[in-house]
Amino acid sequence: MKFKLLFVLLLTISCSASAQWYNINISNFSFKKHIRYPQVSEVKNNPLKRLAITKFTRKAIIPKLTFTGTNDFELEAAEDVIMRSAQHHMRFREYDEASYEFTDLAELYIKQNRFSEAKWYLLQSNAITRPQADDMHTITNLMDLAMVKANIGELLQSQQDLDEAHGLAMAKGWMAKATDIEKEQQYIKINKTASSPKMELRYASDAGIIDTKVADKKTD
Repeated sequence: MKFKLLFVLLLTISCSASAQWYNINISNFSFKKHIRYPQVSEVKNNPLKRLAITKFTRKAIIPKLTFTGTNDFELEAAEDVIMRSAQHHMRFREYDEASYEFTDLAELYIKQNRFSEAKWYLLQSNAITRPQADDMHTITNLMDLAMVKANIGELLQSQQDLDEAHGLAMAKGWMAKATDIEKEQQYIKINKTASSPKMELRYASDAGIIDTKVADKKTD
C-alpha cells in the first residue's frame, strides 16, 4: 500500500505543466470531461454577401496600344513602349505578337522618314509571318515594304514585293485587297521617274533574335 501511495505521489509531481489537455481525478484515476463552449456565431449583417461575385472574377481587357502622336517626344515614347514589348515577346517565344509589334515599329519609322529601319523591321516581321501562314499580315507588310523600297530607290524590288502580295491575295480570294495592291502598283509605275532615293542613316537597336529556329536552338 505504501508503494502505491508513493507511486501516485511521484506521478503527480512529475506531470508537466504543459499537459493541461486533461485533468486527473486522483481518487479513481478517471478523466474529467472538458467544458465545450458554443461556436462563435456568424455575423448576421455581412455586406460582402450582397456583392455580385462577378465583380471579383471579371477579367480586365487591356486595349491594344494605338498611337496618333506626331511630335518628337511622343514618337520616342511610343518607340520605347513598342520596343520593350517586342523584346518581351521575343524572349518568351511569343513570335506572333512580336511580328505585329515589328510592323508597328516600321510604321512608326515610316512617319519619321526612317526608311532603313522601317525596311529592317518589316523584313523581320515577315520572317515570322511566313512560317506561321499569317497571309494577311504578310500582305500588309509587303505593301508597306514596297512603298519603303520605292522611297529609297529600290523600284525593282518594290514591284517584286507587290507582285508577291498580289499573288497571295488572289490565291486566298481576297479581291478587295488585290484591288488595293493593283492601285499601289499603278502609283509606283506613274511615279517611277519622279521618285528619288531618301536613304535614312539612323538605325534602331536590335529587338531580339528574329530567326525563331536559331532562337530555339540557343535556348535549348
